[in-house]
Amino acid sequence: MAEEELRNIIRRCQILDEEEFKGEDFNLFQVAGQKCLEEGYIAEVLEVFQNEKNQVIVKSMGWNLIGPLVGCLLKYKQDDVRRGFCLKILEKLMELCSPKELVLGFLEQIEQASGEQISQTVLLLLKPLQEVLLKLHRKKAYSVGLSLSTILSQLSVLPVPYTKQQLQEDKHDLCQCCSALIHFVKPFVDETVKLMEASSSTDYKDLKEELLGFCLKSLKYPLLMAEFDQLPEDSAEHPLRQFAADIIAILLDVRELFPKVFSKPGCKNESWDDEDLVELDKEQTADSLACLSYMVFVQDCFGIDCLPVVFNPSYILQCNMGHIQVLLKRTEEPVLSKGLDLLENCLLRLEDNSLLLEYLEFKGFITTPQDLVKVMILCPLQPLRKKSLKILQLYIDKFEEEGKYTLFRCLLKTSNHSGVEGYIIQNLKNQIDLSLQSGKGTKCFTGLQLVSLLDIVLSLPEDAETDLLQNSDRIMASLNLLRYLVIKDNENDNQTCVWTELPKIEQNFLKPLHTGLNMSRAHYEAEIKSKKENKRESHSSKKICSVTVAGEKMPNMTTEMELQVLHSALFTFDLIESVLARVEELIETKTKAATEGTAGVK
Repeated sequence: MAEEELRNIIRRCQILDEEEFKGEDFNLFQVAGQKCLEEGYIAEVLEVFQNEKNQVIVKSMGWNLIGPLVGCLLKYKQDDVRRGFCLKILEKLMELCSPKELVLGFLEQIEQASGEQISQTVLLLLKPLQEVLLKLHRKKAYSVGLSLSTILSQLSVLPVPYTKQQLQEDKHDLCQCCSALIHFVKPFVDETVKLMEASSSTDYKDLKEELLGFCLKSLKYPLLMAEFDQLPEDSAEHPLRQFAADIIAILLDVRELFPKVFSKPGCKNESWDDEDLVELDKEQTADSLACLSYMVFVQDCFGIDCLPVVFNPSYILQCNMGHIQVLLKRTEEPVLSKGLDLLENCLLRLEDNSLLLEYLEFKGFITTPQDLVKVMILCPLQPLRKKSLKILQLYIDKFEEEGKYTLFRCLLKTSNHSGVEGYIIQNLKNQIDLSLQSGKGTKCFTGLQLVSLLDIVLSLPEDAETDLLQNSDRIMASLNLLRYLVIKDNENDNQTCVWTELPKIEQNFLKPLHTGLNMSRAHYEAEIKSKKENKRESHSSKKICSVTVAGEKMPNMTTEMELQVLHSALFTFDLIESVLARVEELIETKTKAATEGTAGVK
């Protein structure tokens, strides 16, 4: 029935000129042809298309059958005969029909695909789409850009393979599609390069812009979300890393790699505005450029040894700091990991103590360590928290004394985390020790300049009301620093001004700490007594209850577990008190010795 309907419409149209075809003819041809393909009369449709008498009909109406034809190709993947007939029909369409109509038809099928058919449709139509685009000659830029945008938009629905097994399986064919895309754009890249080499021609600009947009979109997806440490065991190359290398090769060919990698050199905080971004196409997002820098410097997809020597390590760090910020502010593990890796890579190129204080005036240099602290505190993944701590130390080590001093001051005021503050105080102690041993340097960690830091460190945030348990790491680090200063710096030398500042330290730190310890101990001992009494009354240690420790509620705890937590808090107070007693003993001993020495001189 469907076959006869198709032949009837063909016979009627054979006697008409192309301009005499009506809308009704197009509709009848499309419906009859679709029925034939769906009912399996593929050979009959092919016969109609191959008949030279029907060339005008096929040229005018044939592209309307692209949808049903693609459906058959996807349906008959395992049927070599029927699939072969479908491919011959497709070839005839590409031979006779308007390239513009075919482009729209192909893109419509790609856009309408869903689920597992997305990658299948893309892989099926990339080669035919490439061929018809090439027929557009020099007016193809817009159509090439539309094609690439449509394909990438559809591929962005597919999940990025993450583990080694997922990469090997490539269940959704994303890696295969990425590889096919590189082959798809190659002739357009070659054409652009050829036109660029003809110095008198400007015809390449539109096509180059579309290729640039494709590269930057690809960097944002799938490359930004890909995990490049997950190398397949039986493969020498990560498939998405190869895709990244191909993207970078395209950027290099169209002379856009270095302008994009080094797009933000030497910008200070005040002058870092959005005016420069106006020159970038909408496709050139911050995420894409950050991923590009990661692929160039960390994955070395370009070959870092080929970078001009003028790009010294401090300049590379400076140019990448904006990209690092973009990556570190994201929460997805692959993106955050890229930010840490890029920062570490840039820092490892530098010598210790080589960055001057002035670098903290540049965009990101003062806020990046704060971003690292946020990762250390908030990231749920322990490996990334540990790596962030390691990189923070590496970052501190790269600055000279004045830079370290400024970083310490900033982090002590902004981290709002006892563990981080304790870590910075330990770093401060190490720097003071180096200054006392060497007797050289800028004197940031001796003399009056040190006093402002000691004022921050040797005090309690809320005086006696401070939560000692929550701030125990900071308090212990501060006490250890004070103990070190008292032991290392004699009162007669007073290189750190600790003896001059001692009355203030006693007033702002030691006395409030004594009071706070007494209050905290009394509170927790009362809690323990109350829990024990409640336990005896209930005659069961299995009773479920909850307790709040250091401002955090800890649910689903038995009374026994609660008591263990409370006793642990008392142990922390004992530890603080023992160090505090030792510090006060050292102060008293050294003060007494200094007084006796003065009296003996008189």
